[in-house]
Amino acid sequence: MTNRFVLLAAVGASALVAQSVHAQEADDSASYRTEEIVVTAQLRRQDPIDVPITLSVLGGEELDRFGLREFDELSRFVPGFVVQNQSPNNPGFVIRGITSDSGAATAEPRVSIYQDGVSISKSRGSYVELFDIERVEVAKGPQSTLYGRGALIGAVNLIQNKADPDAFEASAQAAYGNYDYWLLEGMVNAPLGDEAAIRIAGRLRERDGYVENLLGGDDYNSVDTKAVRASLHLGTGGLSFDLIGNYQKDAPAGTAFKSIAYNPTDPLTGAVIGDAGRNSGAALVAAQGFPDGALGLDREVWGVSGLGKAELSDRFTLTSITAYRKFNSLEVFDADGISLPILTAAEDARGKQFSQELRLAYDNGPLNAFVGASYFWEKGTQRAPAGFDERMTLAQLAGALAGGGLIPGRPASDPAPAALFGNPTFTAALLQGVAGAYGYALDPALAQGIAANLRPGHLETSTNGSRTRAIDVFGDVTLRVSETFELGAGIRYSHDDKRSSYSASVLNGRSILGGFIGALGLAEPLRTGLLQGLAVPGAAAIPPSQAYPVPLFGLGAQPTANNGDADTAGLKDGGFSWRLTARYLPSEDASFYATYARGRRPEVLTTPGPSAPFAPAAFATLPSETVDSFEIGAKTALMNRTLFLDAGAFYYGYDNFQTTVQDGTRFIVTNAGEAEGYGLEAQVRYVPSEAFALFANYAWNHSRFTTGARDGNRFRLTPDHSASVGAIASVPAGPGRVTFAPTVTWQSRIFFDDDNDRPDLQQPPAALVADNIRDEFQNGYVLVNARLGYEFDRSLRVEAFIENAFDKKYIIDAGNTGDSLGLPTFIAGRPRFYGISASFRFGGDQ
Repeated sequence: MTNRFVLLAAVGASALVAQSVHAQEADDSASYRTEEIVVTAQLRRQDPIDVPITLSVLGGEELDRFGLREFDELSRFVPGFVVQNQSPNNPGFVIRGITSDSGAATAEPRVSIYQDGVSISKSRGSYVELFDIERVEVAKGPQSTLYGRGALIGAVNLIQNKADPDAFEASAQAAYGNYDYWLLEGMVNAPLGDEAAIRIAGRLRERDGYVENLLGGDDYNSVDTKAVRASLHLGTGGLSFDLIGNYQKDAPAGTAFKSIAYNPTDPLTGAVIGDAGRNSGAALVAAQGFPDGALGLDREVWGVSGLGKAELSDRFTLTSITAYRKFNSLEVFDADGISLPILTAAEDARGKQFSQELRLAYDNGPLNAFVGASYFWEKGTQRAPAGFDERMTLAQLAGALAGGGLIPGRPASDPAPAALFGNPTFTAALLQGVAGAYGYALDPALAQGIAANLRPGHLETSTNGSRTRAIDVFGDVTLRVSETFELGAGIRYSHDDKRSSYSASVLNGRSILGGFIGALGLAEPLRTGLLQGLAVPGAAAIPPSQAYPVPLFGLGAQPTANNGDADTAGLKDGGFSWRLTARYLPSEDASFYATYARGRRPEVLTTPGPSAPFAPAAFATLPSETVDSFEIGAKTALMNRTLFLDAGAFYYGYDNFQTTVQDGTRFIVTNAGEAEGYGLEAQVRYVPSEAFALFANYAWNHSRFTTGARDGNRFRLTPDHSASVGAIASVPAGPGRVTFAPTVTWQSRIFFDDDNDRPDLQQPPAALVADNIRDEFQNGYVLVNARLGYEFDRSLRVEAFIENAFDKKYIIDAGNTGDSLGLPTFIAGRPRFYGISASFRFGGDQ
């Protein structure tokens, strides 16, 4: 399978799955139904052709037929949309080149993720299971006027199936596959009266890891997810109310952040036990005494939403959306990617939010409009513990992880046994070498004293926190000027009141290595005086005092006052976002549109932390990130509404582009200046009968920085080209039908960081160790999936499935925290998965 094949397929069919359709009524014996699906991207029910923005929609039928159970799988079928899934705790959502993935409590999202109109955009709480879904809508371009504060460049809305009072319905599915994969899923919908019903749905999904743990224990990159949803519907007359509760628990084994510069070795003997391939087995360990436990993730997300609607008259409708959400997640990972415990890191992210929105809509023939207001409250923290083996970290700084020549014939790619780094003579020599690189001749006796104090398990932590209160007022109007011409406008004002905090502490005494590095940057006699203090026996544990005036150094982050006091800062910010649309309608089944929109990401408070022990954490206010978007597009339905075409071209200009940069072992948000993006997207859907459907998409996106150090760089996680094709087909066979659903997806090269892994942007002091090799990218690749099954009148279906049929080796991320130590790590993509499943459905609309 080659890229050329996919490109030809994309050109021949031209572009995916996403345009909803009107079509003939379903037949009980048909394999695939083309039911009428409306969208609510403009907060009212519409045919997708009538929406003057680029919109992709996948219905529950497509999700089921293609076996799309996660966001990253779904994104391959939506042009201009990329989802990176390192773990359920660390996703990245990308629309047209703009990534939203920061886990910092102080960060503002750029891509809004919604469940039934409720924002779940905070990164650590946004990755949810896709089950019992009515449809997924992906609206591209600035959508702040429709979706609020986080929709700088687009929004994703998950519309879940609600309790239905019209019919009893039940369904279940079970699946089993390689890597001991299994899935159980079920749903029951029960009417409670004429206008009342309850619905319960759930999913259990497990799979062993696909990256072998070469040191024994659970393999990495596994799945362990439990999710349940309960919904209640009540109605009377013109009033309706839906109460929805969601809960999800994730507990997979650790993510394999793997180094490709070093072979996996046994940390005790130094024996090579694997290879440095990006997709092969890994040997990972935690630092000595790391307090947050073993590698892996423990995450809980839950929320309750109340959706109320009152039809005040035949023209006015009042909508209320009330929601409360909470998430807690602790993820521990080996940040250096090798078997020696150089750096173990963790993230303990916690957040809760409350939101209330009221919206009054008016619909009277040629005029549609709404006005509304919302209140949003959020509080969260992100604690980032780190554990260092200072002796091994020193060896990495000195380029001597393989033993520095003390082990004859040992290749530089094979880390030495752990015991070697406990030899003070060896580490003293390393200290002298590092000092020499700074132009300082370190006395051998002094080096020996400091070496004796280096610790195998130095522990420290930093925590950022944020509290946000936001009030928005907004309005939108669409006027049909004539039978063939329509104008629209929308505006939103957002006001934020934020309080941010930062604290850091060393947990078991000062870092000797941190003090040593700090001393080398001082002038005499302070340098020698500090080095002498670090050589005092037991120096790591001696409290600072007048008699021992050695600061309480950290290695990755310096402690705040009193070794953990919180520094705080406040910010009040307000601003407008807006949109203007024009649409020409040559017929009921065709639409040409043009839009101009201003997207806005609120100002944020950011800090790199103290520059020295106990110094204040200086907060900086980053100006609001804005984008001006210009877009033209066309949508049409042809051949008696069996062929649907959709294409759009766009241009974006960014000011105050916010990007994440590495400062030591921490990540901070900074202003990268200006950037621009332009491109086009096309989608086609052909449904000549209920026995066959063809979907395709293509996206071209040229997004680049235009100022500053990153001038000319590509946006991270953004391929210049991507395409997908898929089909759903069925043929009669005996009492039922044989079904077949193949898909092919392709994307061109991507970089994983905005620095594009350029060596000149990865030098000290931003990185503790320079990264001079440009290898943190993924070249273009193709994935082929298929599902083959047999179904009996929709009530029962059995099928076999295969994903990544040709077992393509690829990665989903590179760089990460280890990059600051000169140890970039790589995360393998999914290998070939296959298995069988069986499902049944009873009642409802079969």
